[in-house]
Amino acid sequence: MADTKCKTCRRSGQKLFLKEGKCFSPKCAYSRKSYPPGVRVKRPKRTSEYGLQLREKQKLKFLYGIREKQFVNYVKKAMETGGSNIGANLIELLESRLDNVVYKMGLAQSRSTANQMVGHGHISVNGRRVTIPSFQVKKSDKISIRSGSASKKIFADLDTTLKKFEGPDWMKMDKEKKEAEIVKLPFDDDAKRSVNLNSIIEFYSR
Repeated sequence: MADTKCKTCRRSGQKLFLKEGKCFSPKCAYSRKSYPPGVRVKRPKRTSEYGLQLREKQKLKFLYGIREKQFVNYVKKAMETGGSNIGANLIELLESRLDNVVYKMGLAQSRSTANQMVGHGHISVNGRRVTIPSFQVKKSDKISIRSGSASKKIFADLDTTLKKFEGPDWMKMDKEKKEAEIVKLPFDDDAKRSVNLNSIIEFYSR
């Protein structure tokens, strides 16, 4: 049976890196079959505007591993924040999630693994254990592996992994301590390029 996460990437029309190392290997289902799962057609039907907006929304939701209700709340909060770029507000909220920050620090190979790390109590913010993956980090916050979890098997190869790792410019990484400080409000250009944020906002503005 085909893997559900691989099907998600194929439906989205792009790699969402949901399967950690497999996404970078020749076994990646999207690399071998970049078309949507199901019957292959030579001339796919033209997708409606609503369909395009729905697809963009699904891309971003799956990219961050968020359920619909929670995603809607993020969109509403981004709209309430105001300003000239609601899409930027949305990405900032998503990028500020603790599980995403742990992933961007290089402590986990996927956001789903980072989500589990936080949920199992392996991560601290400013020295305090946090078990809520959706916890919103702020400027000057310091994120690290909880002292009691540093010897866990899940972190065994980090020294090797982090040698070549480069985090985003909105965090200051101390690879030796495996700690990162948020130096400015995050905004991820990769996420901005991979989805049409205007389509997502239009979808929820109906």
